[in-house]
Amino acid sequence: MKLWEIAHSRTGDKGNISNVSLIAYDAKDYEMLKEKVTPERVKEHFKSMVHGDVVRYELPNIHALNFVMYAALGGGVTRSLSVDMHGKGLSSYLLDLEI
Repeated sequence: MKLWEIAHSRTGDKGNISNVSLIAYDAKDYEMLKEKVTPERVKEHFKSMVHGDVVRYELPNIHALNFVMYAALGGGVTRSLSVDMHGKGLSSYLLDLEI
């Protein structure tokens, strides 16, 4: 199954760092997300875009995971030539991950 079937996502950015949240639609799916969507798995999924570490923060009260991805935005908004300088499309790309 694809992540978009059981979760939604939001993104934010600060400089060359992107954070991507993954929020379960249903609380019963949160444990599976924690098990299947590891920092290593996210790093592999974004390997062509994220050149630094991926750190995961767990937010059990809202059934969410937050991934902070370093060196992810081509230098940041003021330096990147990317069409998506803020990395807003990264949330959609994460939701395409097969679990």
